[in-house]
Amino acid sequence: MAQDWKGTAYNQVPHSKNEIHGDKVAKHFGFKGGLVPGVTVSAYLLHPAAVSYGMDFLGRGFAHVRVNSPLYDEQAFEIQIENQIGHQTRTQHQEQGDQGYSAVLVPNGEAPCATAEIHVAGTKADPPVRREDEFGDQNAASVPATRENMEALRESGCKAFTYRWNADHEMSTYLRERSGMAAPYSMEEYANPSFVLGISNWVLAANAYMNPWVHMETKSQNYAPIPQGTKVVGEMEIKDLFDKKGHEFVDVLVNIFDVESNRCFSSIELRAIYKLRGL
Repeated sequence: MAQDWKGTAYNQVPHSKNEIHGDKVAKHFGFKGGLVPGVTVSAYLLHPAAVSYGMDFLGRGFAHVRVNSPLYDEQAFEIQIENQIGHQTRTQHQEQGDQGYSAVLVPNGEAPCATAEIHVAGTKADPPVRREDEFGDQNAASVPATRENMEALRESGCKAFTYRWNADHEMSTYLRERSGMAAPYSMEEYANPSFVLGISNWVLAANAYMNPWVHMETKSQNYAPIPQGTKVVGEMEIKDLFDKKGHEFVDVLVNIFDVESNRCFSSIELRAIYKLRGL
């Protein structure tokens, strides 16, 4: 069964091109400092799943994570496990071997800032099939993330982008001390959620220039762990565009594949604010 867990937040990218992770721009928008990436906040909520379910989570785990308010660098927090699914709690609608939990991330002395629902099915789901989308140039300038340009990308399709998972990547750890990560990441060196979920962010940002922007929510389904040294490709499509309280939102679907074998590693539905109110 999944267990509560305590940690200290780590902002891996204070000098990111997305300046919401740096103090100057974040404070301009009323935050206390640079925001810990949403994918890293997500990794904290998924940590108990990797500890308790191990490779089952990396191979077939589903996670729905919502980031509701900021988490800051070096801020102490606790992951509190709430409802659990297990052999003792399984209902007639759940398959043999189903496991999971819901959890909240609580910064010390504050209200919860993020929530998660985790599910590891007893059987694997069928993975998406690669479309072979045209590759984009990561060194080329992308179009500004205006509503008009986002609608055009939705209509015409988005470029695919490649990334390599290795220990030198800036998202190679979600904690300052790598050894504190769950064993599949710290010992077996499979890609951790900061990297895997991060791909959805990077592919979106490579297709449309956004600065600053905010990661809000992901629904992710794992199909296979990503081994050390693997080159992956992210294929993206824009599913929805809408505004709420003056912010401009985008919903995208990003599927992640092995460049060489076309094996699908993960499918991620990302919701983000691509244009903050007042910009």
